[in-house]
Amino acid sequence: MPQSLTIAVDFDGTIVENRYPEIGKPMLFALETLKNLQEEGHRLILWTYRAGEELEDAVQFCEKNGLKFYAVNKSYPEEEFDENMSRKILADIFIDDRNIGGLVGWGEIYQQLKSNPENIRQKQKKKFGFFNRF
Repeated sequence: MPQSLTIAVDFDGTIVENRYPEIGKPMLFALETLKNLQEEGHRLILWTYRAGEELEDAVQFCEKNGLKFYAVNKSYPEEEFDENMSRKILADIFIDDRNIGGLVGWGEIYQQLKSNPENIRQKQKKKFGFFNRF
């Protein structure tokens, strides 16, 4: 089985329609796709602008819909947030509606990740010249 990916996923406009600070309706196939990726062994990180009660609402919404994240707004569950450290998340892939070109459909996201996760790693290697964690 190929090595799993760590995937950071935005919430507003990506998992749900953007109705911030409220929670919008789920994006078509978002929750199903993310649960499938998780079942296949990929680590999912919720990576969002939300904080405090709004963040807790988003986490609870996902959990009520069967999606529990490996970590939330950090690279590892045990990581402590230090204001002097960068908030950049260590992930192989970032899924966000603010990508250049916007968010492609969740069906296409799943097909790209499912078709060849090793190809994704090779593209990252060429882009950055090294692997961060492999």
